[in-house]
Amino acid sequence: MSEQREQDITVVHVMRHGEVENPQGVLYGRLPGYHLSELGRQMADRVAEHLAGRDVTHVVASPLERAQETATPIAKAHGLGLGTDERLIEAENIFQGKTFGVGDGALKNPANWKYLVNPFKPSWGEPYVEQVVRMKGALDSARDQARGHEAVLVSHQLPIWILRSYVEKRRLWHDPRKRQCTLASLTTFTYEGDRIVSVGYSEPAIDLVPVHLRAGAKPVQGQGKAFGA
Repeated sequence: MSEQREQDITVVHVMRHGEVENPQGVLYGRLPGYHLSELGRQMADRVAEHLAGRDVTHVVASPLERAQETATPIAKAHGLGLGTDERLIEAENIFQGKTFGVGDGALKNPANWKYLVNPFKPSWGEPYVEQVVRMKGALDSARDQARGHEAVLVSHQLPIWILRSYVEKRRLWHDPRKRQCTLASLTTFTYEGDRIVSVGYSEPAIDLVPVHLRAGAKPVQGQGKAFGA
């Protein structure tokens, strides 16, 4: 790779936060006050160790506590301040603060069924297209801040998966059980200039993630998609 081409390459890692302390099992969404569990802090430390040798010059997180706490050891490992970007926040959801499942919780109440009429939008929360707009904006901003280097953004599962789906030209509606975005995972976007040329995925803390919380589709480390010129 020529020196000029190296200068044109920028890498932006979009990380999902670590495990959250949530004994009631509610859909916490954008609610404040949900912090990492002890295991979640270990996950954050593990990813910080994984990225310690990388050329990270910019670290930004969603304003929610779990994302801020996940990003903190990464920023510290690189001697950087931690930025906040509202565009990285969790997707809005009408069921926020409730338990949610088939045959129990919020779905048991017929008054909530009206929110389930259109899974393609989706009708129960923030439209997928709006998530794409804000997440792609945050991604491109990080690219600009870290030109020729690497950046780390810490966000949440659904917005990360929707962003990746958009970049890889897949439909935005999907089966939530098949999202490839487990706790503390990295979805990595590589830019050449202003253009995304590849998307990768890795799970540096997978051995710490309980089996029942792992992504439905198990990846090979670094699996992703490269784009032609």
